[in-house]
Amino acid sequence: MTTSLPRRVAIPPLSAMPRAAPAGASVQELSGTTMGTTWSVKFAGSAAARQTLGRMIPAALERVVSQMSPWESNSDISRFNRLPMNEWQTLPPELFKVMEGALRIAQESDGAYDPTLGALIDLWGFGPSGPRTGPPAASDIAPHHRACGWQQIDLDAGRRRMRRSSEGAIDLCGIAKGYAVDLVMETLHQHGLYHALVEIGGELRGSGVKPDGSPWWVEIDRSADGKQPVLVALYNLAIATSGCERGFTSGAQHFSHTLNPRTGWPTANGTVTATVLHSTCMEADAYATALMVLGQDDAIDFAITHRLAAAILCKHGDTFIERTTPMLDQMLS
Repeated sequence: MTTSLPRRVAIPPLSAMPRAAPAGASVQELSGTTMGTTWSVKFAGSAAARQTLGRMIPAALERVVSQMSPWESNSDISRFNRLPMNEWQTLPPELFKVMEGALRIAQESDGAYDPTLGALIDLWGFGPSGPRTGPPAASDIAPHHRACGWQQIDLDAGRRRMRRSSEGAIDLCGIAKGYAVDLVMETLHQHGLYHALVEIGGELRGSGVKPDGSPWWVEIDRSADGKQPVLVALYNLAIATSGCERGFTSGAQHFSHTLNPRTGWPTANGTVTATVLHSTCMEADAYATALMVLGQDDAIDFAITHRLAAAILCKHGDTFIERTTPMLDQMLS
């Protein structure tokens, strides 16, 4: 007989009780595929609204893909990566917003999150060139690593344009999916729908409540360390998790898909997952990546400094250790 673990419950601080969903609304559901993964939306509304959003949500997601996907040769970011050094490119509003966020978090984390790792990501087999079964040669890694660095990117907010002074290619896969969640939620809000749960590839953002007044609950899975799972009420809150499970194994070594911008190699600091709760999924996404790279102690220090609600799961030998930040502890108390 299997005994399920009791759950810990995390509820964000509320200045006021969430407004009730519209009378007569029912939970409507939509889903599809995007960015090599799946998306789903649940919202309190009508069947007519569901039909409208069935058109609007895929269009919003396609905007993100057409602007930010390194797998699309004609995307805005792919065209930028082909530009000569120091040549400006005007960006659409969505891409400019993501680049502003990416560079801000790169600066805050001292490069633990860095959006200029495109060529390295591809070299390691995690980009458009396709997977590999063994690590690249150190002599190939070194020149790609030297070309990276978020400081090479210049943004001109007045003209909404960008240029670079080195050959490090932009890759936004550590932030674009989170932004896509935000954009879908924004699309719902534009249609007067403020009670919803949006999910893309395991990253989520909630708004309002269900028709019965209960929150949109999501779970932070802690099954690896045998501790109680954490159930989070997504009252106007987003959640993103970065992990080391994706990648490839060569010999006895696993190479994570998350690269350390400081070394050019996959992270290998014992961090298994980093989960961040934030008001936007874009920021939660990028911060979770930064925490994975920083490692347990530095990640906790960074999260405390930047007042992040976060959970870090690390492995030491056969032992799993979970650490949470004061901001998350306040939600759990």
